[in-house]
Amino acid sequence: MIYAQILAGGKGTRMGNVSMPKQFLSLNDKPIIIHTIEKFLLNDRFSKIIIASPKEWINYTNDIIHKFIGANERLVVIEGGQDRNGSIMNGVTYIEDTYGLVDEDIIVTHDSVRPFITHRIIEENIDFGLKYGAVDTVISAIDTIVESEDGESISHIPVRDFMYQGQTPQTFNIKMLKDHFYSLSDEQKAVLSDACKICVLKGEKVKLVTGEVFNIKVTTPFDLKVANAIIQEKINHD
Repeated sequence: MIYAQILAGGKGTRMGNVSMPKQFLSLNDKPIIIHTIEKFLLNDRFSKIIIASPKEWINYTNDIIHKFIGANERLVVIEGGQDRNGSIMNGVTYIEDTYGLVDEDIIVTHDSVRPFITHRIIEENIDFGLKYGAVDTVISAIDTIVESEDGESISHIPVRDFMYQGQTPQTFNIKMLKDHFYSLSDEQKAVLSDACKICVLKGEKVKLVTGEVFNIKVTTPFDLKVANAIIQEKINHD
């Protein structure tokens, strides 16, 4: 089976002094997370779309889904984890406990605050996930990447031609991801930046899907302004 997981477990502290996590903030009179869920609902290849929410916001998440989308048997809201990978593993556990796992099952994981995901990106994640077992969505780095180990001086400048900026979705064979994650040491888990690193640490090849510059993550007040501008531009051209 093919599953989607919308990762909405974060609190969004970089958004500043707001009354709710960033995924629930309004974008063109509709919560950001609803825009994102709607993009996944358009793809009928998903058997279930799992939304990982902070525990105290689960009822609110269900309420806004009912308000803006209505009843949909493909949608289910679960409790998120302490971090990104914890939320993904909660989704994996839910799938295994509810439906069981078979070797071909994949999960397409996506940030709830990337509402401009395209059908093409989702389709390529599904196709490559089924074929390769591990997929990351990226765009080529535009700026030079500077590495500093102490935060005060440059320790390394990698060749920009080899550098990419990670986006989402990230897609995985569920059994493979689960086995690799639970085989990591506590030290390895402590330095995980995202789920693809689980696969890299275990020697898996991660296939790249080309993202889009506008597939932005709404993290700061400035990002929200940009997102509203993108929405308005789409409205003006429709």
